[in-house]
Order: sequence, then structure tokens, then C-alpha cells
Amino acid sequence: MAPDAEWLKDSIRDVLDFPEPGIVFKDITPLLAEPKAFRFVLDSFADQFADEGIDKVVGIESRGFVFGAPVADRLGVAFVPVRKPGKLPHEVEQQEYALEYGTDLVEIHRDALQEGDRVAIVDDLIATGGTAAATARLVERLGAEVVGFAFLIELAFLGGREKLGEHPMTALIEY
Repeated sequence: MAPDAEWLKDSIRDVLDFPEPGIVFKDITPLLAEPKAFRFVLDSFADQFADEGIDKVVGIESRGFVFGAPVADRLGVAFVPVRKPGKLPHEVEQQEYALEYGTDLVEIHRDALQEGDRVAIVDDLIATGGTAAATARLVERLGAEVVGFAFLIELAFLGGREKLGEHPMTALIEY
């Protein structure tokens, strides 16, 4: 956790038994409603990548869009969405990843990244790491380089960080 971000935990609401019994959902909507907290997250993410020569920010559906697009704006670079299947209208590249109960897919437009692009991947939360790792594989398959990951929340007890390999990763809040 970022040493100066402990206060952010106060803007995260736990919702018990959502979306199913036994799950404690980390609701970020109170943080989004607090301009100081939201600005802190965006500035922290942008600062993380400010000196990295980033060409594009990739945001993972859907809350990654909320953070990724403004970070791209702060960095003066393009934003690229990675979406669930069937949501992108042009030619796509897909990557399958494992879930505890099966598999899922993420997609990116084939022309969204160019060979050699330096990419930051942004999302709200990393849990098991499957979606983030699949996104990194998509980015690399298109010839771009993953410079690093930025997450608001890491559920460290689920071990997702290990699926990201050697890529640098920051999470502002850790549970």
C-alpha cells in the first residue's frame, strides 16, 4: 500500500454477500463521489508512469475505464479499452483466462496498439490476476510493451500479483 494512501480505505465500502454469499465486495463508488480521493488516485497513477515514456494507457472493463481514461489524459496519451467479448465493434484480438469456475475472454481492437508502444495497464482491483495477466498477453501479442500495472486495490491474499510476472505493479490499497 502507498504509505500516504491509508486514508483511502475509509472511502471503500464493504458490501457483504455480493454478488453471492460469502463474498465481501469492495465498493469504490464512495471514493468516486469524493473528489479529493478520486483526484489522489488519478494523480498517483499518473505520477507512477510520468517518466516512463508511456504511449498508451489500457483500461480493463469496466472500472478500469473510470481510472484509465483520466490517467491517459493526464499523461497526454491515448486510452485503449480492453473489453468483455462482443463489446468492441471492429476486428479484435482475444485472450482466454481461467476463472475458478471456468474460463472467460477479454478483447482488444487489433489496431489499438502498434509495435513498440509502451503501455500502462490500469484497473480498480487485482484479485486472482487472471484478467490483468490476460490483458498483458493481449498487449504483448500486438507487439507493445507492458511498462507496468496500477490498481487502486489489491486483494493480496488471492495471489494475483504472481500472475503478472516481472511487470512492475502498484496498488494504493492492500487487503
